[in-house]
Amino acid sequence: MEGLFLPLLLMLVVAIPLIMGTRKQKKAMAQQQELQSSLADGDRVMTTSGMYATVADASDESTIDLEIADGVVTTWLRQAVREKINPELEEDSVEDAEDEAAIETSSSSDTERDTDAEEEKQGAQVAPPLEHGKK
Repeated sequence: MEGLFLPLLLMLVVAIPLIMGTRKQKKAMAQQQELQSSLADGDRVMTTSGMYATVADASDESTIDLEIADGVVTTWLRQAVREKINPELEEDSVEDAEDEAAIETSSSSDTERDTDAEEEKQGAQVAPPLEHGKK
């Protein structure tokens, strides 16, 4: 009985991570398929290549038309869509970036004055010219 225990334990140690990994992979695939089937016109998406676009036509089962700029529509496989982007969050991040830019502009004007004063003291540093063809 004891000779059978060690091989059984070894098989369990190997089998449990395999089963858990398979379950996680199936769950991720189901989630991705649900996302791709839920795409509708007007949704903001990000492709697997990192391009942001708006869904222009989602009527085909295998392909989807994405508008990448005003009037520029391209056709993609549905599998190329990685995630749906929430437009409210994107607008909030733009507003936050504008606020940070305003703060940075006011502080950078002070540092620009300091930098300009230092450059006037030191002068511009220029690299020596390259000599091509001379040996």
